[in-house]
Amino acid sequence: MLKDSIQNLLGQVREMNAANAEELEALRIKYLSKKGEITALFNEFREVPADQKREIGQMLNQLRQQAETRINELKEQFEAKKAEAEKLDLTRTPDPIALGTRHPLSLVREEIEDIFSRIGFTIAQGPEVEDDKHVYGMLNFAPEHPARDMQDTFFIEKEIGVQKPTDVLLRSHTSSVQTRVMTSQKPPIRVLCPGRVYRNEAISARAHCFFHQVEGLYIDKNVSFADLREALLYFSKEMFGPETKIRLRPSYFPFTEPSAEMDISCNICGGTGCSFCKGTGWVEILGCGMVDPNVLEACGIDSKEYSGYAFGMGVERITNLKYRVKDLRLFSENDVRFLRQFESC
Repeated sequence: MLKDSIQNLLGQVREMNAANAEELEALRIKYLSKKGEITALFNEFREVPADQKREIGQMLNQLRQQAETRINELKEQFEAKKAEAEKLDLTRTPDPIALGTRHPLSLVREEIEDIFSRIGFTIAQGPEVEDDKHVYGMLNFAPEHPARDMQDTFFIEKEIGVQKPTDVLLRSHTSSVQTRVMTSQKPPIRVLCPGRVYRNEAISARAHCFFHQVEGLYIDKNVSFADLREALLYFSKEMFGPETKIRLRPSYFPFTEPSAEMDISCNICGGTGCSFCKGTGWVEILGCGMVDPNVLEACGIDSKEYSGYAFGMGVERITNLKYRVKDLRLFSENDVRFLRQFESC
């Protein structure tokens, strides 16, 4: 009879469960308290014949151990849930917070920086509010050069109401960082100059009054145009793919001589011709050239001992080629529908 009662309670213990701490305490009292059912069975154990005490005693001890173990397990579960609940910040909004995305211009600029860092270029920064000397004067711009007109450059008035050009302006290219580096460091120099620039242009799908550039400068002994070509070929293949080809066309810039515009084979049609490359198979991406000796001398570098090359590209231009963005205004309007397209980048 006692064996049956033990087996019956053992089955109940194995199925024991509780929805909360109050129910668990009630189960503990029911089975393990001084007036509990298991305690009552131990009281009946006194009347068990001597030849059965060993067997029934083991069964009772097993029953009590299993009851205690099960109650402790349930207690630990409730304590863990309570601790987890205490970690919750109940002041937070119940609505899910959307994660932000990196801006496509930042993605491309950092990729450009990473590519050139692999061949020894370091990052150089400079002020966006500059003076005429560093933006134009030291870069071999003639005093009457059109870029120095107010129609092309944002000049800053020293006094309110003064409507005449001053020598303080918003930089129109990051070449001003190059002049600051050349006047503060001795060759060899190998720097990359990323940053925002400003030009007095009408805003449209193809132009903006501010945009972003990355310019590079390398000055050392015996630097040649061949070094420039190989550096730009390496960049083009890393950025647009190993099948990319480049071509250099003669051009003119005040601060380089000789100068060139660089095209890459169209990464959309592969050079066969499409509407994007206007059927030519080529797309212009940057300007480059050998640093003019006049620029080196203006910055205190001996042009007879040192030579160098420079290049500059628009980050928006490269981003257009990589992601085929047709309207430049999208980069600065902060339209989340546009930015969400780069969540996986």
